[in-house]
Amino acid sequence: MSFQTMMKDKKAVVVIAAHKAYKMPHDAMYLPVHVGAEGKDTDLGYTKDNTGENISGKNSSYCELTGLYWAWKNLDSAYIGLAHYRRHFSLSKKSREPFDNVLKYSELEPMLNKYKVFIPKKRKYYIETLYSHYAHTHYASHLDETRKILRNFYPEYLNNFDAVMKRRWGYMFNMMIMEKKLVDDYCTWLFNILFELEKRVSKENENLSAFQGRFYGRVSELLFNVWLEQKILEKR
Repeated sequence: MSFQTMMKDKKAVVVIAAHKAYKMPHDAMYLPVHVGAEGKDTDLGYTKDNTGENISGKNSSYCELTGLYWAWKNLDSAYIGLAHYRRHFSLSKKSREPFDNVLKYSELEPMLNKYKVFIPKKRKYYIETLYSHYAHTHYASHLDETRKILRNFYPEYLNNFDAVMKRRWGYMFNMMIMEKKLVDDYCTWLFNILFELEKRVSKENENLSAFQGRFYGRVSELLFNVWLEQKILEKR
């Protein structure tokens, strides 16, 4: 049986983005993926994100999004998700052993026919808005340019972008589990924006530190909230 066939037979596949060897859940729903595998000699024993259609070479700036892109282009399960080697979905905090709390397929499966999107709990900032927090930590110009891109290419999202930027909470870490057709919708929208942003700011960001250079992954955390809010409004 081929890799693609095995993945398609699973109703839900959650990719775990990892750049080093780490303890992984044993549940068959999870697929560890070595993000940023392009040009690396290290074999972690995980699926590599430089196989199939991929943007593995952008990992230094796109972070875990190279894993999301790989999943989008190379998986065909009914639900596709993204988690991190140190961040997982959970329904409980009762166990002393954290990995005992990681969401299991047996817990997720009964909810698949009821919900299209699963997201982590809100992260609250209390004092700052999402925009001011980003501006104080990184470069506000990245968000300002992103807004221009939305105005040019996706003007129907502009009001939600402005509203989200004023919030003091958000769904962060680029973590989600969604129906494949919604993954298609989101990733098409997201990567169109990020690739355009890359064209517009590439020269001015050549001298950024490695920490600041990972801003595409950070901008996407906020954009996910914009996209999600738009989808919710469209269903009302």
